[in-house]
Amino acid sequence: MAACASFNCFSPIKWDRNCTERFSSSLILSSVQISTLPYATSLPILRPFSCKREKSFISAVASVIEAPVTSFRSKKPKDINVLVVGSTGYIGKFVVQELVKRGYNVIAVARERSGIRGKNSKEKTLELLTGANACFSDVTKLDSLEKSIESLGLNIDVVVSCLASRNGGVKDSWLIDYEATKNSLIAGRKFGASHFVLLSAICVQKPLLEFQRAKLKFEDELMREAKNDNGFTYSIVRPTAFFKSLAGQVELVKDGKPYVMFGDGKLCACKPISEPDLASFMADCVMNNDLVNKILPIGGPGKALTPMEQGEMLFRLAGKEAKFLKVPIKIMDFVIGVTDFIAKIFPRFEDFAEFGKIGRYYAAESMLVLDPETGEYDADKTPSYGKDTLEEFFSRVLEQGMEGQELGEQKII
Repeated sequence: MAACASFNCFSPIKWDRNCTERFSSSLILSSVQISTLPYATSLPILRPFSCKREKSFISAVASVIEAPVTSFRSKKPKDINVLVVGSTGYIGKFVVQELVKRGYNVIAVARERSGIRGKNSKEKTLELLTGANACFSDVTKLDSLEKSIESLGLNIDVVVSCLASRNGGVKDSWLIDYEATKNSLIAGRKFGASHFVLLSAICVQKPLLEFQRAKLKFEDELMREAKNDNGFTYSIVRPTAFFKSLAGQVELVKDGKPYVMFGDGKLCACKPISEPDLASFMADCVMNNDLVNKILPIGGPGKALTPMEQGEMLFRLAGKEAKFLKVPIKIMDFVIGVTDFIAKIFPRFEDFAEFGKIGRYYAAESMLVLDPETGEYDADKTPSYGKDTLEEFFSRVLEQGMEGQELGEQKII
């Protein structure tokens, strides 16, 4: 999943069993310079580290480690090489744009055909990465990724991972949220990276889903890496809901149809953050020592909003009479029970069962900081960042439509 978000629970299920692009293991593609942005001077490739896969346990909380002074932070941005994986994903492309704007030398790892089900051509992919240096490779294959980075002839200073499962399915979650992300750590370390910025998700604090468990396993291994080597640091970013994940019923409201929600519409709440604001926060994590070796939950500005409040806002902005359809949450519990039973008999349906659990999770769990002492979600303890508001976003999509905000394979029933 691109992040933990309050997904619209009333869009049709869509998934793609061929969701991971397969590349020939012999395919090695070199870096493509796209703009005249000053390119960092090529340095000898450093191989000071070896990364071993270790058995990890799931841990949602990290102790804060004193941040060491690392050499790249004394450089100018144009001399800092930042490797971005997941660079053409929904958040990744905003992160690439923000890092380029700040003057970093960005190496963006991508598939030649990027986007949902590879809809973007190589030319479109290059256009999306304007200002960065495109490095075409396959993050699910460590040898391919290492060879692609080696061909750049550059030392890597920082790795920024925006990788996320495309649909939250069981196998895809472990392939992307754990294996591919771990590959980016191993490859980055091999070529000198001393800092790793991870896009995680706030919902991993209550892990009931496979993609959450996969993310937590990698988080734990990343923190261990920093604990075992005081020359290496990390920043783990756990955002709340994305704006696009709350916009699934915009067209229904425009057509005067009811806004659908579970229970009384107050079972959960979130502090959604815009994609540019999240990208800005992640870019802050590259150089800001105050954000080093920490787990960083982050939401957008303003108060936490329940589904009821989101619906009321949409009707008001659309100039329509508010109409709500309240669905008992127990209906989802029944559906999950049935799909779980089917998946035990026919394993090929395990993803279908998982999608039901994902829908149930977002219908009832808040995307806010979970207070470990009270066991309750706490809006006041959920940090706010940025300036973009959900109301501004809703106004824009009501007027201009949802182009560029498609949920794609992350639609949930």
